[in-house]
Amino acid sequence: MSSEGAPDFLSSLRFNSEGLIPAIAQQHDTGEVLMVAWMNEEAVAETMETGRVCYFSRSRQKLWRKGESSGQQQQVIDLRTDCDADVILVKVDQTGVACHTGRRSCFSWAEREGKMDVVEDVVISPEKLYSNA
Repeated sequence: MSSEGAPDFLSSLRFNSEGLIPAIAQQHDTGEVLMVAWMNEEAVAETMETGRVCYFSRSRQKLWRKGESSGQQQQVIDLRTDCDADVILVKVDQTGVACHTGRRSCFSWAEREGKMDVVEDVVISPEKLYSNA
């Protein structure tokens, strides 16, 4: 496929009324879904420019460079969007764990017989993960 004459990726994205777009981080070689976060236009642009994933923290109201306090970075392998251009899929090479709980994935809990069950063990304690923060 050719990108000749194709629209610019960033300007094609459909951000919500708060200027955000959901971003799904997926391990590029295994397909494992690691986490979901938000990006604003600046975060997407920085991610495209640096090749390192940058999100927008809604709680802190600022850019959040994945791994800036934990060292658990995400390097971009591929940046995609869905057919409506209102969700981003970031295929990454994840260094270490993706979840602040010290688990590989943020999707470590599952429904089991109507109950919430942990299905992934902690790889590194949050205390150790953020000891340099």
